[in-house]
Amino acid sequence: MSEADRRIVASWAADCAERVLAVFESESPADGRPRNAIPRTRAFARGELDAAGEIRRRFVAGRAARDVTSPSAVAAARAAAQAAGVAHMGAHALGAAAYAAKAAGLSRPDHIDAVRDEIRWQLDQLSPEAKAALRRLPLLGEDRSGPLGPGLLSRGVLAANIRAIQAGLA
Repeated sequence: MSEADRRIVASWAADCAERVLAVFESESPADGRPRNAIPRTRAFARGELDAAGEIRRRFVAGRAARDVTSPSAVAAARAAAQAAGVAHMGAHALGAAAYAAKAAGLSRPDHIDAVRDEIRWQLDQLSPEAKAALRRLPLLGEDRSGPLGPGLLSRGVLAANIRAIQAGLA
């Protein structure tokens, strides 16, 4: 994905991650690492920060996931980290959305449609330009490298979430 496309999808990834940030903050209100990733991701989207600087910082929010115990808080921190990673690779936008949907589902176990509802909301937020940029990504598992290749995003609920998002892009 080009840098221009990454900037387009970064704002959407930040929106997805921000929506579940309260899940993380309810367990660790003093840890600002995931919250700080959101405005940085938006600043990258606006062209105010360069990709190189953000690539170096993309792991900061993810480290917060090690300091919480609930699976929903872990997923919320990883959503912010994936959003920050969009400066490096655009496919991380799908990772941000997938982790956000996972956090939404885990934080509302009594709501059977929580994940589906979150993905529907995410798809509804996409601009035509962001949707077009995300359509240029390979389908999950079709590329042997990058975030959509074999690895964490290609297994379990994350894979199901990404497949649902990619199907919704069609």
